[in-house]
Amino acid sequence: MMWKDKYKVGVEKVDNQHQELFSRVTDFVSTVRKDGDWEDKLEKVKSTMSFMQEYVVVHFDDEERYMKEINFPEYKEHVKIHEEFKNEVNQFAEKFEKEGFKEDLVQSFAGKLMAWLINHVASHDQKIADYANIKGGKK
Repeated sequence: MMWKDKYKVGVEKVDNQHQELFSRVTDFVSTVRKDGDWEDKLEKVKSTMSFMQEYVVVHFDDEERYMKEINFPEYKEHVKIHEEFKNEVNQFAEKFEKEGFKEDLVQSFAGKLMAWLINHVASHDQKIADYANIKGGKK
């Protein structure tokens, strides 16, 4: 899963955050899926988990601020999607807390992250870009 320029929203801060998310998630997924001792991968798993919990909050706040600035018509729906994702990440965090970083659970988390990132950035966030372009008269 690689970052593509077509995913750009056109707001430098948001695009940079998306690129960071893509590189972290790609790195994480390849770590958990490659051969090797599970114990050796736990460090990466834990650091990715805490990164995601903090970073998505910061990123979503920035993205939501931008949507407000341009009066994005689907603002409420988009924020709801953000909230749902934050809840999912936190639910995984709680499971890891209770059950430990079991391989199948982590694999499931990795798959979710990847699917979510592609769906969200490639489709939902593109709507923001399209709206901003229309509004800015770029199209």
